[in-house]
Amino acid sequence: MSSIRPYRPSDRASLFDVCVRTADAGEDATGVFSDDELWGLLFAVPYVERNPSLAWVVESDDGRVIGYIVATDDTDAFEQWFRDEWWPRFADRFPQPAEPQTREEKMLAYAYGRRPGAEPNAAAYPAHLHIDLLPETQGQGLGRRLIETLFDELSRRGVKGLHLGMDPANTGAAAFYERLGMTPLPTAPGGQSYGVTFAG
Repeated sequence: MSSIRPYRPSDRASLFDVCVRTADAGEDATGVFSDDELWGLLFAVPYVERNPSLAWVVESDDGRVIGYIVATDDTDAFEQWFRDEWWPRFADRFPQPAEPQTREEKMLAYAYGRRPGAEPNAAAYPAHLHIDLLPETQGQGLGRRLIETLFDELSRRGVKGLHLGMDPANTGAAAFYERLGMTPLPTAPGGQSYGVTFAG
């Protein structure tokens, strides 16, 4: 039976793996970009570098990491760190596209455009998360347990709310968030966002 435990630095490579294998609206995105690590460098690994105490993994009974949740309790502070300290490390590896056309170029433009104040929901819902689970984890309640573990910790810290953005094509994820009591938030065209507030 799989179990949930806090993230450890030795899990870093597994986060890259799980991230790319779930990145295409929940499906495997291996080979979609020229470098499979791009997904993890945007949506998983910076969170454990910045906020390792807000990260948990699902470990299978044979010791593999097969899912995770990562988060920040302060989106604007995180995005400033991402812009100023994290992403510049990868500028040579992933040059900024002049006129983004391909899916990869548009993702890189997103990376270069991340900044504090860009997310309109961050004021009322300052935390945000990313959760990814391999198909073998499904049906065990692990996603709910990961979310509840994070929410308990954010509540303990006095965080007033959390938002998340997702690919609208991932209809299963949308239904999952709604079952957890999250409500739709205003979102730019082409996206979908949910939010939840925590009791003070």
